[in-house]
Amino acid sequence: MSITKFLDPKNDVAFRRIFGTEKNKDILIHFINDILELKDRDKIKEITFLPTITVPEIAAKKQSVVDVLCKDENGVQLIIEMQVAPQEGFEKRAQYYAAKAYSRQLNKGKEEGARYIDLKAVIFIAITDNIIFKDKIFYKSDHIMLDKESYAHDLKDFSFTFIELPKFKITDINLLTNIVEKWCFFFKNADKTSEADLRKLIGSDNVIERAYEELNQFNWTEDELLTYEQETKRIMDNQAAEDYKINQIKQQIIEAEEKAEARGEARGEARGEARGKAERDIEIVRAMLIDGDSMEKVAKITGLSIAEIEKLKFS
Repeated sequence: MSITKFLDPKNDVAFRRIFGTEKNKDILIHFINDILELKDRDKIKEITFLPTITVPEIAAKKQSVVDVLCKDENGVQLIIEMQVAPQEGFEKRAQYYAAKAYSRQLNKGKEEGARYIDLKAVIFIAITDNIIFKDKIFYKSDHIMLDKESYAHDLKDFSFTFIELPKFKITDINLLTNIVEKWCFFFKNADKTSEADLRKLIGSDNVIERAYEELNQFNWTEDELLTYEQETKRIMDNQAAEDYKINQIKQQIIEAEEKAEARGEARGEARGEARGKAERDIEIVRAMLIDGDSMEKVAKITGLSIAEIEKLKFS
């Protein structure tokens, strides 16, 4: 349980309670307008919740596909997702779900004679508890499609906003200067927020206060708290399993390198070292692929290119 009365909003159960329910949709609207920094006439005034996209192979791994899917009063679809565990290729996953949401509009409108011109934009917002873009310093990044030469924004139907919480470093509430920073502080520190700090954080913003109240564990039933704790345990178990697997692979690499060096020294020639390294690479690549790891993950851990892995895979 948390050290204060507030639970962790990064937990899927808590996240959906705050942002994925009809009774709290004004919190969601407030959040979207704040994060997208929409002003005046551009502000979203109403949203309608839609059924989330389901992909069987992902559902089988107990990973949420989309936490919240909705559309605004103009038909623009919004995907809002909380990602806690590191996931390889998350930025590709974001594009895939945005494309699925976009194309499903035509599928749903077949009977009504839907046309390409009727397609509405899709906005993807992700809050991640891990780093997605290692070369970016700022915690919030907005991605749109621009003309390579003129930078004209001609293709307007897709936009992606990522908030990478590890890059958000403000821990002193007194240093928060805008609403985006307040939301980031909320996601990163809600379960560590004291009553005194809460009053400073809220100020005149009663919507963030309501978001905190949804995290007040004394407002949750025993069954709701049990579901919350089960989700927390699932995340911890998955992370522990992933850490164990990575450590095992690292140990295999160390052992394989030691064997390769020994073989090279025994042969007493440079080509023996090269051959030993090649044998090591083959062993590691095959072991990881058999375990179901993607080529990208193998490349990341071994330092080999995809082309080299392809060669070793069939050698």
